[in-house]
Amino acid sequence: MFSQITKRIPLLLFFLGLACLPSCQTGQPVRPNVLFLFADDQRADTVHAWGNPYIETPNLDRLVREGFSFRSNYNMGGNSGAVCVPSRAMVNSGRAYFRIEHNLSGSRILPEVLRENGYTTFATGKWHNEKESWLRGFERGKNIFFGGMSNHLEVPLFDLSPQGELINERIGDRFSSEMFADAAVEFLRNYSDEKPFYAYVAFTAPHDPRQPPVEFREKYYAARPPLPKNFMPQHPFNLGKWLTVRDEVLAGFPRQESVISDQLAEYYGLVNHLDTQIGRVLDALEESAHRENTIVIYAADHGLAVGSHGVLGKQSVYEHSQKCPLIFAGPEIPNGSSDALTYLLDIFPTLMSQLGVEGPADLDGGDLSAIWKGEDSRVRDSLFLSFTDHMRSVRDDRYKLILYPQVGHRQLFDLLEDPDELENLAMDLSQAKRVEEMSSLISEWQTRLGDTQPLSVEDPLPMDVDLTGFKREPDRWQPDWIVEKYFSE
Repeated sequence: MFSQITKRIPLLLFFLGLACLPSCQTGQPVRPNVLFLFADDQRADTVHAWGNPYIETPNLDRLVREGFSFRSNYNMGGNSGAVCVPSRAMVNSGRAYFRIEHNLSGSRILPEVLRENGYTTFATGKWHNEKESWLRGFERGKNIFFGGMSNHLEVPLFDLSPQGELINERIGDRFSSEMFADAAVEFLRNYSDEKPFYAYVAFTAPHDPRQPPVEFREKYYAARPPLPKNFMPQHPFNLGKWLTVRDEVLAGFPRQESVISDQLAEYYGLVNHLDTQIGRVLDALEESAHRENTIVIYAADHGLAVGSHGVLGKQSVYEHSQKCPLIFAGPEIPNGSSDALTYLLDIFPTLMSQLGVEGPADLDGGDLSAIWKGEDSRVRDSLFLSFTDHMRSVRDDRYKLILYPQVGHRQLFDLLEDPDELENLAMDLSQAKRVEEMSSLISEWQTRLGDTQPLSVEDPLPMDVDLTGFKREPDRWQPDWIVEKYFSE
């Protein structure tokens, strides 16, 4: 067949014709593909190219060099101790968590909209918002994990059959990041459809268990990153049950510098190992026919404390726990960066704009492409953060106010002078007007989003708390060596 065609037309025209499909057939330009790489529990300050000399992330650095970085990007918070559930619901719906269900029922989700608009949708890795919503969005999938966390060497997995059924239930036989990268690499190397694709690659690293492959943790034991500047043995005041949730009992109370140093080394090892797997995926894209027409997004669902302010998890609205990476790279996206205040839920409307797809009308996010196009310097003047009924916060370009209704406490930080949130200015009389204005701004945000949480309670919890000697038990996902090392007090 090939030889018969080439006898009739010049070879050059033949290949030009192949390159033109399907746009020549439809009269429309080919929409870009999308590769969305999504990490779990990654602090924004764990990217080497963003100024951390203690961690190796050559492949994220590569995206930073090629793409556009949003350096003040946040998860809005959550109404669950498992903060990744509302975070991922917001990413996939483009709406604030006050206005959606965790299982995404009643929401048109990003892969669903793209599927309706001619995209082949593929997913691998973590989906924490129930199987029904996943099945609405994706028509291809391999090495799929439904849940929040697991031992990285014992991940429960499914595949998707050509008939749209979840099959091949099993326990994975290698490290989570490697298996999810394998599935993404296979998809990119073999994809030859004329339709554009949306590939969602959701890793479970660097979420605990903090068990990177031995060589990756030994690397950081040997060249230890420093403890966070805001390391504390215990959180300075009471946060109720959120000081003793599962994340927080991974180390004893008070926090020992040696223990946090080890856990930070293990955490950096997880990020470094994840970066290596991301490199494999980016290499596969580079070697494929899709690189020049693919938008790559890198993000994480939120940050993590790992010893900052005396806490380990993400059940707070401090910078370390809700600030997270966001990078866009691809056609018509310049190299650069911005400190504009952005949310993960901005990804949905930004993609709709870049792909020329009409999305739902009721999205809470904004189009970030206006920033890299130079059409605007910001999408919002302030940013609202919240966590359950315990915290409400707002920040602007410089200051951040946090209200704690359940203990009747407040904090004001000057993030320009005090990025580690150590000096509370809330009782400074010179800041009284600012505290009042920012408190009113919190109320305005609440009205806008449908948040009905009162900002004070009649019977607040006592401020003081001391968890010294608190009895801890490991969860079922921690490997034996971690249980022995951190729970054998």
